[in-house]
Amino acid sequence: MDNRSAERPYVICSCAMSVDGRIDDCSDQRLMLSGPADLDRVDEVRAGCDAILVGAGTVRRDDPRLAVRSEVRRATRVAAGLEPTPRKVVLCGSGTLDPAARLFDTDPVDVLVYTCGDRPAGDRPAGDRPAGDRPGRRGGSRTVMVELPALAGRAGLIDVATVLDDLARRGVRRLLVEGGTSVHTAFLTAGLVDELHLVVAPLFVGEADAPAFVGPGRFPRDARARMRLAEVRQLDDVVLARYLIHPATTR
Repeated sequence: MDNRSAERPYVICSCAMSVDGRIDDCSDQRLMLSGPADLDRVDEVRAGCDAILVGAGTVRRDDPRLAVRSEVRRATRVAAGLEPTPRKVVLCGSGTLDPAARLFDTDPVDVLVYTCGDRPAGDRPAGDRPAGDRPGRRGGSRTVMVELPALAGRAGLIDVATVLDDLARRGVRRLLVEGGTSVHTAFLTAGLVDELHLVVAPLFVGEADAPAFVGPGRFPRDARARMRLAEVRQLDDVVLARYLIHPATTR
């Protein structure tokens, strides 16, 4: 029996990294690891999801749009009765984000910002609260602040399983997780990833302080936790490896 609840969203974890496992370097400029072919592939994956999730660090560092870019794919979603791009989800323990961040301005879709209270898990239920002086409605989007209990024994950290439960309640069935390090680590160590897309770029970063794909953690190690390689594909000069973690549940 696998770790996937029948109720929670199907989770795809996506990451581009260097040969030495780094997702960026230490400079002020974002290190581009993917080429046009892979960026188009990611856009296609995004178009097939209900929500895209990142951590606050990714928003602050990369200022992503978190949007489907192809006008054809956007139109296809609209024709199917969907919003042009999936909902945007940010894990932000403090609840503090720059209101000028691009993800708030680019699409008329909900932006869900998950923050955490200072009480142990179970002390109070999850629920929406007013944005107050935090990001509100901009560019047609609606920002929803969702406060969750802190992870038991880990003040300031959000329980990603509780996030998935809340997203399921909001109708999210397929979730794309795009990082960064702490977010990937949290989902993978919790056994909450169904599919992993790893793109390896043909370069080394070689900086000890550069962010990595994952950090230290208690990853599943028994025989059932061994991933199944479902696809290997060359895209320009990068290689995509697609792994299934819970093959029986893949959809």
